[in-house]
Amino acid sequence: MKALSNAPHRGGLTTANGFFFMRVPKNYSGDYRADCLKFERENGLENFVGFMTAADVEKVLAVSRSGNVTAYITAGITNPAIAGEVPPPWKPGTINIAVVIEDGLTIGAMANAIMTATEAKTYTLLKLGYNATGTTSDGIGVFAFEGEKEWAGTATELGIDIGRAVRKALEESLKKWEKSRE
Repeated sequence: MKALSNAPHRGGLTTANGFFFMRVPKNYSGDYRADCLKFERENGLENFVGFMTAADVEKVLAVSRSGNVTAYITAGITNPAIAGEVPPPWKPGTINIAVVIEDGLTIGAMANAIMTATEAKTYTLLKLGYNATGTTSDGIGVFAFEGEKEWAGTATELGIDIGRAVRKALEESLKKWEKSRE
């Protein structure tokens, strides 16, 4: 599939066989390039896009499907931030979103899907009472087959499915994260 992401491992626009969420210590300051490559190799993966998180992936991973869209999310929000405002002192906490779309999209539609997923993330945070648009270290990736579908915004069926999948998975992941902190 084509992948468009800001992931630390194989981010940007690439062709990928999949993605992974890699757990790191809360005060991680290692060589992320080397560490992600090592994780990929140790797990028998090749050409994967890799995201990092201090959250316990097994405890906070949430998956939701709507139509041809599946959202995979890990959330920790100890460092909430609002776009355009000076963030509070840094603490570990990341929302990682991987959206897998089983349709053929143009690269422009993949960028549109990132926008739609981000809007869904922001709405969910605000709806749940977090005074934030995200965290200071969020990751997002869209994975889709190459194709002719040009739009993935909120006015399209694909955009509606993206929004539903992201909102449901993020809400579930945040509830799991809050419970894991108890």
